[in-house]
This record gives sequence, C-alpha cells and structure tokens, in this order.
Amino acid sequence: MTFRNDVRQGIAILADDLTSAGDGAAPFRQAGHDARILLTSTASVPRHAVGVSAVDLGSRVLDEEAAASRTWRAARLFAGSELLFKTVDSTLRGHVAAEVRAAWAGSGRRAVVIAPAFPAEGRVTVEGVQYVRGVPVHESDYARDPVHPVRCSDLATLFPEAVLGQPDRAAELPELIGNGDLIVYSAAEDGDLDRLVAAVPRLDEVLWVGSPGLAAALARRCARATGSAASLPAPARRPLIVVGSTNPATRRQLVKLRTRVDVQGVTVGVDPAPAVETLRGLTAPTLTLQTPDERHTPQTAQVLARAQAAVVQALAEDHTVDALVITGGETATTVLQPLGATGIDLLDEPEPGVVRGSLIGRLPLSVLIKAGGFGDDAMLLRLCHLMRHRLDPGEHA
Repeated sequence: MTFRNDVRQGIAILADDLTSAGDGAAPFRQAGHDARILLTSTASVPRHAVGVSAVDLGSRVLDEEAAASRTWRAARLFAGSELLFKTVDSTLRGHVAAEVRAAWAGSGRRAVVIAPAFPAEGRVTVEGVQYVRGVPVHESDYARDPVHPVRCSDLATLFPEAVLGQPDRAAELPELIGNGDLIVYSAAEDGDLDRLVAAVPRLDEVLWVGSPGLAAALARRCARATGSAASLPAPARRPLIVVGSTNPATRRQLVKLRTRVDVQGVTVGVDPAPAVETLRGLTAPTLTLQTPDERHTPQTAQVLARAQAAVVQALAEDHTVDALVITGGETATTVLQPLGATGIDLLDEPEPGVVRGSLIGRLPLSVLIKAGGFGDDAMLLRLCHLMRHRLDPGEHA
C-alpha cells in the first residue's frame, strides 16, 4: 500500500479495518461534517482533505511489523490534520500496542490519549482494564476469535509507560499532555468521555485513540451548526445480506432474519458457482449469503471469504441485487474490492456499530456495514427493513 501527497486540513481517522473506519467517521457525519471512507488499497489520498477522511488501513490482517509500518506511514501523511484519531477495537483485538506507538511516532503529536470504552455496547474501561458486559475481554467470546483472539484486558500491561487517567481527575489532563505522556483513560459512561474531551484545550496536540465512544465525544465537541444534508437512498429492490463474521451475535441475528418467509439464502462453499446459481433462482425479495457457521482456520476462512466475494460480484454486476448489508470489517473489505469501490460516502449511523452509505466507483450500490459483535438478535431484521424502505434513522425500529 502506497500513500501519496500531504494532507494539511480536515479530520483524519486511521482505522485497522473497514467497520472501524465507518464507526469512527459516522459520529462526525451525524455532527454535520461530510465524511468518506477511503479504501486505500484502491484509492489515492486527497491532497486537501475536507471534512472527515476515514482511512481503512487493513492492518488488522497483517503481521505486527507490517501493521506498524503501514500505520506509521499513514500517521505521518495525516500529521497536519486538525484532529487525528486512531481507532482501536473496543475489545482490543488486533495489534493495538504496536499500531498506537507507530501512529504516535508518525504523527509527531505531543501526547497520546487512549480511551477505548464504548458504553453504548457495554464495553467499558475500569482502572485501565477493558470489559465487555462485565467480563474482562480476554475472558469473553473475543478470546476465542479464530483470527484475532484477545489475550490481554489490561491496558497498563499493553502500555507499561502509561499514566492512568480517571473521569474525576480530568482536570489533570492538560498537565499530562504538556508532559508528553501516553494516557490511558478509564470510562464507564458517555459522560466520562465528554469530560475527557472537554478537559483538553487543544485537540490538535493529541493523538486520540479509541473506539466509537470516543469518536462520538470528539464529534460532539466538533459539531457544526450547519452541515450538508445527504439525501436518503432510494428503497432497495432486492438487498443481499452478506454474513462472514462468525461472532455469535451475528449468527443469532441471521437465524432470526431467516425465519421470515420473504428471506431466502445459501451457505457458500469453496466453489462460488453453486451459490451464484442458487441465489439467481430464488424469488424472495431479500437474499442472504453466509459462510458456514463453524469456525475455520485462517487459511480456510480466507478461501471462503474470496468465494463469498465472487458471489457478491456476480450478483451485483448482473443486477440480481441492488444493495448490500455486510457484517464484519474483513468481510466488507473482501467483498467490496472486486466491485471496484474506492470508498464509501457516508450517510448516517442508523444504530451503534452500523454505517449507511453509497459505494464510490463503477457500482454505486447502497451499503449498510455492521460490526460483527454488535446488536441484539433483531438487528438484521431492522437493517433489512431500513434498506428496503426510504426511512430516516430511528423510523425502522
């Protein structure tokens, strides 16, 4: 991946996968900023960024050294941005420590503030330890992730040099930032994150590191009184639900969705041709395409993901489907690349962990992208309803 040009304005978000890029940018879109996800494997970086540029670095699937190198180059490129935000997964999956250190070095920012809490989804930080719904993340389902298992919940272990910050000591932050510290900030509710952001006089002195919770707090501080209003997409004639994530939450959502009589689908194998033929022959207004439920080795998972992408490409190019709902960041990246997409223009964030937009490229499809572990069992039902009707966020519940 080669980065070009020198970005000197706007808000930049550096993400390790596609759903993180969307989750980071969506709150700023809601706060009145134009926002776009850049799929940097195919897109050149704009010389003068306006609004929000969320860059999908695709670094979570790389080894640690390659992930750090790519992150450093991107942070150096976007070092002049008014606000620089490095996303991390709220369950600490991926190369968290290596990427944060690389982003700090590349950005040249005075200090780092790390606040990975996402209270809306039950992910909180207590005394520097990350929890998901009351369970340390290394003891949760995310410890059994087949590709990115979480081994450590304690940010002080990941960052031994860190200074621990607390909401009741937010007034200390300017001094810590002036010292050039790496600060791990605990937060159990959105108000804690708002206090963190409010306590920092100059946002451009800090490399901000967090998940959608911190992104939303920063967006609230940077809200614009007036912003460009994006028109709602036309209702989808026939959406395709693409499920590659093996997260139990997503699989439960798919089971509930497929209880409906107007939903039909298939499970893809290593050969995509049978799935393409079957889906073309179905008559339901909503189609689903899933990988097998069982967990696989990373090698088998990659083969299945490529087969899934080939199915989506065939159905999109012959207009069997005209909209996509995709679960999982790696699934989304694998699926969108063969479609020639260079990015996504964001419309809104209909629910936590879900972004809605339109592809930039030769097939300007409407897309909804959902992080794998987010949402209750009825979430895919709601997203399908949203895609098939011209609704504002909140009207589809």
